[in-house]
Amino acid sequence: MEINIKKNEEYIVDIIDYGANGEGIAKINGYTIFVIGALKGEKCKIHILKVLSSHAFAKVIEIIEKSKYRVDTDCKTYPQCGGCDLRHIEYEETLRIKKEKVQNLVNKMLKTKVTIENTIGMEKPMFYRNKAIFPVNNKKEIGFFAKRSHNIVPICECKIQTKISQEIAKFILEKWKDSIYDEKTGKGLLRNIMIREGFKTHEIMCVLVINSDRKINIDFEEIIQKFPMIKTIVLNLNNKNTNVVLGKENIVVFGNGYIEDKLEEYTFKISPNSFYQVNPIQTEKMYKEAVKEAKLKKTDILCDLYCGIGTIGIFASKYVKKVYGIEIIEDAINDAKENARINKIDNIEFILGDVEYSFSKLINSNIIPNVVIVDPPRKGLDNKTIDNINKLKLERIVYVSCNPSTLVRDLQMLEDTYKIEKIIPIDNFCYSTHVESIAVLNIK
Repeated sequence: MEINIKKNEEYIVDIIDYGANGEGIAKINGYTIFVIGALKGEKCKIHILKVLSSHAFAKVIEIIEKSKYRVDTDCKTYPQCGGCDLRHIEYEETLRIKKEKVQNLVNKMLKTKVTIENTIGMEKPMFYRNKAIFPVNNKKEIGFFAKRSHNIVPICECKIQTKISQEIAKFILEKWKDSIYDEKTGKGLLRNIMIREGFKTHEIMCVLVINSDRKINIDFEEIIQKFPMIKTIVLNLNNKNTNVVLGKENIVVFGNGYIEDKLEEYTFKISPNSFYQVNPIQTEKMYKEAVKEAKLKKTDILCDLYCGIGTIGIFASKYVKKVYGIEIIEDAINDAKENARINKIDNIEFILGDVEYSFSKLINSNIIPNVVIVDPPRKGLDNKTIDNINKLKLERIVYVSCNPSTLVRDLQMLEDTYKIEKIIPIDNFCYSTHVESIAVLNIK
């Protein structure tokens, strides 16, 4: 196909669909153009930003016919900040976009015909994140990185981070304004401010990521007095030139180095490096849905793969005979064991190791589960684990996914052995393009 589209040219197009990242899709003579900020059903004048052999990227110059789902954004830094991609779209429509995103992947990649359930949304999708990481710069600004850059977009008020986390971060920045780390020179002290919160306990942890372990001459008492909900302050040492936020070493300067939160009736210990879902309101819904769909019974042996700090396994423990949780991160396993103790769960065992090898080792030791719940990272399951799951011919599998692309890829390798009963999208990251999903599989 000859491409006549040129960079910096302008066109009037109809937006016929949505792309995987929430952008609008237009076609010119069969050639695909992804239009940033455009909504399905709109007619727009666009400016071409980049031309490739298979597709182009463009931005909206003028909206000629506006979608009924377009809304005025309520955030002064949108769309420069990379936190919300869909803030210009009515919330209910973002839920439909996420459902369609999963459905399109299923239709394209699976032999099984599955109609995706409606996305489980949030009643009040505002100020929902229990973890905030604020980078700082030598301009003494606090905010978030702009898309695909390390330039900080200063914030007035973020609509997805909690108000108290923003207040605390701004107060700390003011106190440390003469000790800000400079990425170019490698000098300075404060690199990032991380705030973690217990939504039900209202406990707050402050983690200050610093470039050196030299003596810190900061009055932490002033911070604690102003914000009495702060239960612990931790210095995290990271003197490497890296995009990774947290280093491996933590120094507790106030409190005991962790906070607690509750999901349903269970209490969970959260350390600085622990993985804990960032939207606790939606997480409760997701875990309850996962456990419900697993149809657990008292004779079941359940494996919770990629168990993190033990949240799903602990949720499921009262319904089964035994739970085995596997996780590669040592801090998470330590927290999981402590969480089982705190909640007086005695039918759960946590194993430190790579799921790929530890799951095989567990099976080879003659511990054979009949139900498995998996909650892998974005890269999805490894081939060895998929092979084990296929060989076991489990009664039921519940796959909790944070990446629909790898979810559907993995389901491709499971659908000959298992029937895919349903896939339920869940909106844990409101107004972003991310979508969590629960896939439910039964043995054929």
